[in-house]
Amino acid sequence: MNRDELHRMIRVDQAGEFGATRIYEGQLAVMGDRGPHSAEIRHMAEQEKGHRARFDAMLAERGVRPTALHSFWSAAGYALGAGTALLGPEAAMACTAAVEEEIDKHYSEQLDRLEDTGADPELAEMIEEFREDERAHRDSALAHGAENAPAYPLLAGAIRLGCRLAIKVSERV
Repeated sequence: MNRDELHRMIRVDQAGEFGATRIYEGQLAVMGDRGPHSAEIRHMAEQEKGHRARFDAMLAERGVRPTALHSFWSAAGYALGAGTALLGPEAAMACTAAVEEEIDKHYSEQLDRLEDTGADPELAEMIEEFREDERAHRDSALAHGAENAPAYPLLAGAIRLGCRLAIKVSERV
């Protein structure tokens, strides 16, 4: 695995963790502390902030260029979070379940690549740790009624497609 591929991994993962923090900020701005799942969302948001901080540090330490789409992901993440929260608490949970499903797949693919090449054990360890958190977020969202959201299959499918596109774009731009 070459330096450019490792930098793409770090860049896209940092962008994803940043986007996750913005989604939760948007949800909490709408729901505040009064929503039925606000405490769970706040807990997941804190974990995502920790993930982002660690990727921010790795970007700086390794001289990785962040995505040029930072401002766009900031607005898009916040809008997605606020928009799903406006649809109701189950839609907010559907958003989390859909995002985390794609992130689980993405992190798993990265781990396979890192393990196949034996490259960067530090990055692999971090991704594996974060993947477990993301899986827990997905499972929690499903347990909190994600599948009861209005038009769940359509909503989740659209969010998952958006995540896949965001991953591809952020690896390069």
